[in-house]
Amino acid sequence: MNRSFLFAPGNVARRVEKALTLAADVVIVDLEDSVAIAEKAATRKQAAAALERPRRARGYVRVNAPATQFCYGDLAETLHRGVDGVVLPKVESAADLHAIDWLMWNLERERGMPEGSIDLMPQIETAAGLHRIDRVLQARSLRPYKGPWRVKRVAFGAADYAHELNLAVSLDEPELAEARARVVLASRAAGLEGPIDSPWFHFKEPAGFARALERSRRGGFQGRLCVHPDQIEPVNAAYAPSDAELAQAERIVRAFTEAEARGEAAVQVDGQMVDYPVAYRAQALLESAGRKS
Repeated sequence: MNRSFLFAPGNVARRVEKALTLAADVVIVDLEDSVAIAEKAATRKQAAAALERPRRARGYVRVNAPATQFCYGDLAETLHRGVDGVVLPKVESAADLHAIDWLMWNLERERGMPEGSIDLMPQIETAAGLHRIDRVLQARSLRPYKGPWRVKRVAFGAADYAHELNLAVSLDEPELAEARARVVLASRAAGLEGPIDSPWFHFKEPAGFARALERSRRGGFQGRLCVHPDQIEPVNAAYAPSDAELAQAERIVRAFTEAEARGEAAVQVDGQMVDYPVAYRAQALLESAGRKS
């Protein structure tokens, strides 16, 4: 599943080791914002070694942005068979994805790994990135070479985005609603999975976090970036369908299947009209939870 993506600073070994034992779906060993410039180069070997060890979660590395002097070295020194994915911050163009995908493809081939085996998850977190998001996500069709496409989903970075636009973001974040909706829409239009939402930094506002998780899931996100271990459990719970939702989905699929057998394409379930789009959504929900209808 792709619910909880927990960041761990690559230069703090004890935090990385702890993160790799937790119940996050993905642990992201960070080389970007949580690592000081003076320590970035030295942290690469630590990050690579950490992702060679046994762990519960999938292991990603967040490299520095494509426009920085560190990105190439980050990729060259950390990618190996133990790395499941790369998080690429501050993506602003299809050319960014082409360049990084091409480099990863060559590193995989050089190191005897299946081409396209390492995921690439871009972060949309700048004005330019959001403004061009449709073109960014067209990168697959515009590639000058063939091979498996490694971008399955994108992540939204609200903190950098809000800072760049000088937004004064309140606790319930209505100022970011339009940006989030655009990330979801562009992802679906490009045939990608639901995106991953931005971290929540208000550690002493659990009620606000619960509201944010509810809005996020209902708004089309499939998971969330986490910056503290205590966020894993509520995130995992929030982005998984509840027993009540699954039970309703089963009723919808069963009733609609019976209606189709009678030659009908609409039926009422729990006071709601169910037609093909509603039935398909219910079926997808059951499949995501591993249930047979």
